[in-house]
Amino acid sequence: MSEDENTPDSPEDEALDGEKAPALYLAEFDTTHDVLHAAEKVRDAGFEKWDVHTPFPVHGMDAAMGLSDSKLGLLVFAAGAVGLVGGFAMMMGMNGIDYPIIIAGKPAESLPSMIPILFETTVLLSGITAVFGMLALNGLPRHHHPVFYSTRFERGSDDKFFISIEVGDPKFDLEKTRELLASLHPTHLELVEETVP
Repeated sequence: MSEDENTPDSPEDEALDGEKAPALYLAEFDTTHDVLHAAEKVRDAGFEKWDVHTPFPVHGMDAAMGLSDSKLGLLVFAAGAVGLVGGFAMMMGMNGIDYPIIIAGKPAESLPSMIPILFETTVLLSGITAVFGMLALNGLPRHHHPVFYSTRFERGSDDKFFISIEVGDPKFDLEKTRELLASLHPTHLELVEETVP
């Protein structure tokens, strides 16, 4: 296992780059088996602000990380129900109260004539909620993440697997976190630093 502390080469470099502070530890693994079992160990250690980065979906990773089911489905269902009820109330208000015009002997509040509008309002609110709910639940947009300071992380979209533990985690300790990650036998362990404003 190799280690890298990402420190500047000279005091001049540090002055140009600004003050550096630890942002996260980044552990690199070669196989899905290794990163899956490493994720279980990190989960069991009680960390909260950590993530696994893989070039493709890994079966069983959600369970290994201790992730619960997404709440997005409930949000979309609720928005669809609001769209359905809102569309019905809108059509009843317009056709039954505001403009009660009887055409061809049909009542103003005829349900079959409302079906296209009810479908559209349901889909409209469901779609909007799916997009913005997904962005909100994923913490997006986030235009930058400290993990991108690592040059090795480029392989995370090709053939390497990574676990990152952020400094903001309540259980994060510089030495203990490094020892935990080192005990998982990564091929590379790196302390990624970021510039502090």
